[in-house]
Amino acid sequence: MALARMFKHLEGPQTMGRGKLFWGGFLVVLLAAVVYPLTSDGYTVGNSVYFLNWTFMALGLSLIWGYGGSLSFGQTAFFGVAGYSYGILTINFGAAYGLGLAAVVVAVLIAAVFAAVLGYFLFFGRISGVFLGIVTLSVTLALERFMAQTAGPEWAVGSARLNGFNGMSGMPGLTIPWFGGDIELYPDVALYYVVLGLVILVYLGLRILVNSRFGNVLVALRENPERAEMLGYDIRKYQLAAFIIGSSLAGLSGVLYTSWGQYITPSTMGITAAALPIIWVAVGGRSDLTATLLGTLLVLSVFQALTIYGSQYALVVMGLLLVVTVLVAPRGLIGTLGAWLASFGRKGD
Repeated sequence: MALARMFKHLEGPQTMGRGKLFWGGFLVVLLAAVVYPLTSDGYTVGNSVYFLNWTFMALGLSLIWGYGGSLSFGQTAFFGVAGYSYGILTINFGAAYGLGLAAVVVAVLIAAVFAAVLGYFLFFGRISGVFLGIVTLSVTLALERFMAQTAGPEWAVGSARLNGFNGMSGMPGLTIPWFGGDIELYPDVALYYVVLGLVILVYLGLRILVNSRFGNVLVALRENPERAEMLGYDIRKYQLAAFIIGSSLAGLSGVLYTSWGQYITPSTMGITAAALPIIWVAVGGRSDLTATLLGTLLVLSVFQALTIYGSQYALVVMGLLLVVTVLVAPRGLIGTLGAWLASFGRKGD
């Protein structure tokens, strides 16, 4: 009974898409994603994991900003904290015998604890609006500057050298313990399916969350925090919970990125890196998970294609795309398109 009630929250007022048509399209897209490795080589499929790794960070920002109304530039800070934690743990203890999976969990938990401490002082200190963005950006840049100066031999945790601006490398990739030996998820088809499965689980889990009582209250305080507080809700607790969940997802992105490339550098927490998730989420549509997911993959693909001609041109185009989106389609390009299709369908009825 409880499970049935939970699955009912897959559809609701806080998410776009419902009914047989939407879920039929969802299954078609999922089938195409499952079949894709059969139509491509392992190297290309392994590179596709790069795009999927970032979607967790974007979905987490959608929860914090789109649903909770708290603009955070701190996603890359939690990305870096979890990524470096995973590297330190696996370099010192290895990834065999399930230690790699344990390192993933511990690294994400470290990011969650960091988010809980920072979020407590932010939300219970009544910091909101533009000041929340300033503080989270300041924390991110401070972490980036700190990690960039850890080049000396004294900056090591056990066997793990932090290596300053050059970053940490040499950590093992993900492995899954199995009878007869561990299965190494090198950046190819196996890792692709694991990360794809995680994307689907997180997406569906967040749909259930935002359509539950928690999500409804979160949206209510986004629209009018004073009214929500007058109705008896402690808005600080809801904001903090959303911040921890969203930041933990950013940490998951950091762990997967680090294990995928087997390196991480302080530049992943720089000002450019901190701004990019804002662009992904805003362009797709920050107040809907589906729009965020599709928009992130679309913008990442465009950005990657433009870097062939130079990263500076790609950043300029991303900036222009954000400005156009804010001026023309404040709900995001995909969010606006989805709303238009929904209204068109209602008129057809």
